Amino acid sequence: MGIGDGARESSSACVAGRWPWHRIAGRIAILAFIILSDLTFRSNAQSPPSAPSPAATPIVATFSIVGFDPATGDLGVAVQSKFFGVGSVVPWAKAKVGAIATQASANIGYGPEGLALLTSGRTASETLRQLTSADLRSSTRQAGIVDAKGNAASFTGTNCNAWAGHREGTNFCVQGNILAGPEVVDEMARAYERARTVEGSQLADWLMAALAAGQKAGGDKRGQQSAALLVVRDKAGYGGANDRFIDLRVEDHATPIEELARLLEIHKKFYANAHRKRPTPAKP
Repeated sequence: MGIGDGARESSSACVAGRWPWHRIAGRIAILAFIILSDLTFRSNAQSPPSAPSPAATPIVATFSIVGFDPATGDLGVAVQSKFFGVGSVVPWAKAKVGAIATQASANIGYGPEGLALLTSGRTASETLRQLTSADLRSSTRQAGIVDAKGNAASFTGTNCNAWAGHREGTNFCVQGNILAGPEVVDEMARAYERARTVEGSQLADWLMAALAAGQKAGGDKRGQQSAALLVVRDKAGYGGANDRFIDLRVEDHATPIEELARLLEIHKKFYANAHRKRPTPAKP
């Protein structure tokens, strides 16, 4: 068939009303889909991802204690909460620098940013003041800090859920929110101070004694779920490669504090030499 023949056939098909309209409509639909998909992709690429709503983030209602042992230089945090995996949010610490607990509507930036400020020479109170003053939602936060000189500072925002409050002591501070009442932090402070007088005890024991006392006094009024204990000591981690002397977590348990205490006793046996050989840091 020649060129002229093809033209005549096309012309006759059009005249006869046999043009393939269904094929043309299908191609138009495919073209429209491609254009719309490209526009959607470009729009999404240019728009930054939206931040999660604060209301969608669970509140880390909890009680915690941050402490320092001047005899060894150990720094640590212990915490319990009706919250899954509280140890991944609240405790932060760095040997020879300080320890931090961040909770309530927790700003986890207080952890690394606070340790950086302490490293630069800020005291616990100066660090806490700088963190909260730069935070637009500080009224919903709660935090406690102890630096490597034993200075302690706590903060409880005015919009933390009741009961919420804190206590500051020598080389330690306790804080909590959604608690049974102020007796929780009061008993934690008393237990910590009593535990320090026990011969042969160490920071981990004092922190655990405080947690147990807080729970006995009513603790988190919603109940129990997870607990964590973090104690840092220079080059006391596995193989001397880091400062994580004790890093224990109970993510989901009916009695997390008792379970955490059990794990601590196993830790003492498994790493007996580390527990036996306590450092005596030079005076700053």
